[in-house]
Amino acid sequence: MIKFNKNFKFGVSLSGPQTEGNKNKVNDSIMDFWYNSFPNDFDANIGPNDTIDMYSDYKEHLKWLDEINIESFRTSIQWCRLIKDFKTCEVDTDGYNFYLNYFKEIKKRKIILIVNLHHFDIPYLIYKKGGWETKETINLFYNFAKKCFSLFGDIVDEWTTFNEPMADVDAKYLYGLHFPKKKDFKLSIQVYTNMIIAHSMVTCYFKNNYKDKKISIILNITPAYSRSNSFGDLKATEFQNMLITYSQLDLVLKNKINNNLKEFLIKKDLYPIISEDEKSFIKKSKIDYLSLNYYQPVRVKEKEKTTNETNLNMPTDYYDYYDWPKKIINPYRGWEIYPKGIYDLSILIKNKYNNFPYIISENGMGVENENRFRKKNIINDNYRIKFIKQHLMWLKKAIKEGCNCNGYSLWTFIDCWSWSNSFKNRYGLIEYSLKSKKTINKKSSLYFKKLIENKNN
Repeated sequence: MIKFNKNFKFGVSLSGPQTEGNKNKVNDSIMDFWYNSFPNDFDANIGPNDTIDMYSDYKEHLKWLDEINIESFRTSIQWCRLIKDFKTCEVDTDGYNFYLNYFKEIKKRKIILIVNLHHFDIPYLIYKKGGWETKETINLFYNFAKKCFSLFGDIVDEWTTFNEPMADVDAKYLYGLHFPKKKDFKLSIQVYTNMIIAHSMVTCYFKNNYKDKKISIILNITPAYSRSNSFGDLKATEFQNMLITYSQLDLVLKNKINNNLKEFLIKKDLYPIISEDEKSFIKKSKIDYLSLNYYQPVRVKEKEKTTNETNLNMPTDYYDYYDWPKKIINPYRGWEIYPKGIYDLSILIKNKYNNFPYIISENGMGVENENRFRKKNIINDNYRIKFIKQHLMWLKKAIKEGCNCNGYSLWTFIDCWSWSNSFKNRYGLIEYSLKSKKTINKKSSLYFKKLIENKNN
């Protein structure tokens, strides 16, 4: 079995909107509005009100942490549950009591508690007034973050500002996958920029006022691989990496917009509105470590059909996706399984970003109809064990070569609701039954437990 240093932490990641349910929630999120307006968009018509009811059952669910010996636990505070009035930042008493008791229950186990502030779940009332398209939301989020720090700063070990801001923006504003289902390249860049400004302001405030605590941001990085070494393929791949990978990493680790990206955005009239004060926050913002989510790579080739220069309105107008014949696919999610990507990403951080400290904050495999693999009342998810093992082998290799990785967290702890896919694909170490509301461990939970025990012995 792979063995890691004792200081390396194995954890699990989840989120508020995907686990808590809607009991006693004082405001709706954009996800609630989407489901209430268009329930047919969701697999089996299951919405955010039908999650694993962490709100009511957190004590029961958290018992599994003891079974597996989990060392770190990440969840999120729902803005729309904690805050009653977004303008005044008035706290909802029930929301506050829930989070306080929930966090205390986690900390009883001497587990590192990581709390995220934004997980795809902007409050609907804020979205209705423009949401992340407006500068006003930056200040509202800044005040929300300060409130969270003051209320829970003594109990939370580490904070993160946003989960996958680019994935959130792409789904809502670029590819029309999540409500409001817009497809606007220029607007998506502005929305993402506003989120990064908010992240930077919050991080600057936090580092000035909570010097003994750590703060991070969670980025979903999808490294691009070229079809060949031809000039056209390499150029297309470099463009994709610039747009998706370097754009995110440069802003939070180098505190500036990638130079090539800036040139491209100005040339195409896509450059976002950003003030000098906002630029100064980005420049001053310092995270303590980076949280990286890795699920899959992307394969890229030269654009085969050239598009008229005046009609280049989407990222994919500049490259095509490549179907690699040797790829191994998770057929349920449609994602390529490429464990070496976690190594390549680690080497990128080492070589291009001064070996900045990081953790793998999400990695996991979603599978449909896992009941097929049940034997003697346990799901034999050997495919998940293989997935974890292969990724950890490559991560271990990266660490041996000097990469500064300090932890690995699995998505996820217990099967949970996954946006419009609902409960279609299951990711958990623990099975959750929608009918009985009961939880049963899967074989992968036993493997994860042994992995942690082996490290600490």
